[in-house]
Amino acid sequence: MTSQITRRLPAEWEPQDGVMLTWPHAGTAWAPQLAAVERVYRDLAEAITQRETAFIVCRDEAHREVVAAQLAHLDRTRIRYALAPSNDTWARDHGPIAICDGGKPRLLDFVFNGWGGKHAHDLDNAINRHLAESAGFASSMTQTDFVLEGGAIDTDGAGTLLTTRHCLLTPTRNPELNETAIEDRLRRELGVTRVLWLDHGELAGDDTDGHIDTLARFCDPATIAYASCDDPADEHYAELLAMRGELEALRQRDGNPYRLIPLPLPHACYDDEQRLPATYANFLIINDVVLVPTYGDPTADKHALRALADAFPGREVIGIDCLPLIRQYGSLHCVTMQLPAGALATPPADMPPPCT
Repeated sequence: MTSQITRRLPAEWEPQDGVMLTWPHAGTAWAPQLAAVERVYRDLAEAITQRETAFIVCRDEAHREVVAAQLAHLDRTRIRYALAPSNDTWARDHGPIAICDGGKPRLLDFVFNGWGGKHAHDLDNAINRHLAESAGFASSMTQTDFVLEGGAIDTDGAGTLLTTRHCLLTPTRNPELNETAIEDRLRRELGVTRVLWLDHGELAGDDTDGHIDTLARFCDPATIAYASCDDPADEHYAELLAMRGELEALRQRDGNPYRLIPLPLPHACYDDEQRLPATYANFLIINDVVLVPTYGDPTADKHALRALADAFPGREVIGIDCLPLIRQYGSLHCVTMQLPAGALATPPADMPPPCT
């Protein structure tokens, strides 16, 4: 294995070639609301292609033709298609995780086991192998036997990784590994040099066992935005208050506390009687822009957009209506996976150099 010293997990705000989307189809759980969720994907594709490439995975050629017709109004030079069968569309968790290795991007294919065997995942776990054969990537793809979803980790790009014990230590993922062994694998695979663990904050309706991208996210190496609740009557109040205390206790490498930016919870969204894990922490950073999920709550949506504009000076902040996505217990960041500069074959001429 390449020495971990040469490896680095880049931050999401670093230059990107594109964003991977696994497009929904009638064979997924989206079937009852396919038209509504495709609208969200079209909105995402439109926002992405104004700044970089939308790398779209379709189930087969017939599906690709359907998707291409929906996106005919967009810049075709910024859309690339790949074909692979899929169980679902959560690209954050079944897509490749990119590292910088020796100054060049490398894509890692971790095992995806349906969030600990909760859902069908055989096709999704094979998507990266299909992509590696499609000639769409300029960088290599390396398989690993470690179970890991992209939504379970967040990084500052400088060696610090933020995650939750509830997720990574769940015995349905890597049961043979304890916390020390999991940290060692994260260091070896991703090149991180320290792991910051959270024990609190899981949201009602979350079936990922507490993905960090629903709870707390780096905005820059010194700033973390996090899901917050100021209503003592809300079921999340105690857990999110405890998580805030954990975040306040964390320290940067220089010993200073992090700048913390609270993000409100939107009004409670329900599927029948089950509360859904709606959170503004599930934003996506792309070139020059931050895409933020909104949930039809004018007050909270506006507050979250304003808070993230303060967290990302110099970037445009755009809201994307994600109410259809949250019906399946995920949101904007969950259905996307960024691909860093140098990852795609023949990137745009104006793209910055590959990661170093």
